[in-house]
Amino acid sequence: MQQHKNIISVWLMWSLASFFYAYQYILRVLPNIMMSDILEKFQIDASLFGQYSGLYYIGYAGMHIPVGILLDKYGPKWILPLCMILTVIGLMPLLYAEHWIYPGIGRLLIGMGSSAAILGVFKIIRMSFPEDKFTFILGCSVTIGLLGAIYGGQPVNYLMHTFGSEIVLQFIILLGILLAIATFFAVPKQTTNRASQGWVASVKEVLTNPQIIFVCLFAGFMVGPLEGFADVWGKEYLKSVYKLNENVAASLPSLIFLGMCFGSPILSWITEKTKAYFGFIILSGVVMSLSFFLLLTGQLPVSLLTVMFIIVGVFCAYQILAIYKASTYGGEQLVGLTTACANMIIMTFGYVFHSVIGQIMSHLWDGTMVQDVPAYDAHAYTLALMVIPIGLMMGVFGFIWLAISKKGSTFTVQSRMM
Repeated sequence: MQQHKNIISVWLMWSLASFFYAYQYILRVLPNIMMSDILEKFQIDASLFGQYSGLYYIGYAGMHIPVGILLDKYGPKWILPLCMILTVIGLMPLLYAEHWIYPGIGRLLIGMGSSAAILGVFKIIRMSFPEDKFTFILGCSVTIGLLGAIYGGQPVNYLMHTFGSEIVLQFIILLGILLAIATFFAVPKQTTNRASQGWVASVKEVLTNPQIIFVCLFAGFMVGPLEGFADVWGKEYLKSVYKLNENVAASLPSLIFLGMCFGSPILSWITEKTKAYFGFIILSGVVMSLSFFLLLTGQLPVSLLTVMFIIVGVFCAYQILAIYKASTYGGEQLVGLTTACANMIIMTFGYVFHSVIGQIMSHLWDGTMVQDVPAYDAHAYTLALMVIPIGLMMGVFGFIWLAISKKGSTFTVQSRMM
């Protein structure tokens, strides 16, 4: 009987941590749905909106290492609920603030709190499940999280147009509070505190490793489809350039997250068998860049857009391969820290993409106003989003250089042995 209760307790706290991962994804893609509302309410342009959207990634990336240390020291019982409440607080300025600076601070808080989602999932799986089940359970958590991103698109867009954005935001806030309370009571106390001594030296060792840094930087150049287009700019681009209606424009970018649901296990399984990590990362970059060049230079039918976004989503799973590859350069004793640092660096590029896209759109704005809100034409959207395929190709060339360098060093070692 006691064993049965323990099993229920384990699955309950894993479920709550996974739902938090999905919840933060809804908050992450929320600007994609609310762009017009935010521009109108706070009287800002695309440049400031890009800064606002990108602040999530600054908070998210900046808190990875501190949250990892806190989770190790105090356990998820305290840290996860506190971070959940932090995301709720960050959402409130959209309802109650009048000046755009407060939603900006709130967006930063949402990113900071959200960093505990995936790290909390890692921690709870390590605490509760056998090591040989880690990959499978983590894959289930990622799938739940990506479903949050999918349902954060068209369904939330529909609810906001049906009931109003204020009521939907209030419901999301209430959901976050209930999730925090349930997590606090479901997760047990950590019986032992792991010492955080040596973290400074370990972080320095990881961040001064050129192989890790190059992998993360080149992988960062390739995040545009997911963290630039799908998260924020996709809906408005499809409305402006492809003249799609509100619901279709909101749902299509969500297909990228759906594709990633399939791509994560598929690419991981293939590369595990072939060990061709750089090869599949390069292939992913090429496929995504060609897809975005087609998207931005033509007028594709919705049926083709549907298939293309799913394919792009499949290859967005290159991030998993890149993070794993980076972790192999840090040594076995630094795998966890290297993974956190790698994810931190890659996610920081989300801020870069949003800022650059917003700046280009503001520069190309022709002065048109609709209901006292800046209106951007198709030309501005298209040229601004060209940074996505350009970034992808920069990442591809970077990984080609790494692959050639690796082969060259291997050949040198073999020659010396002969």
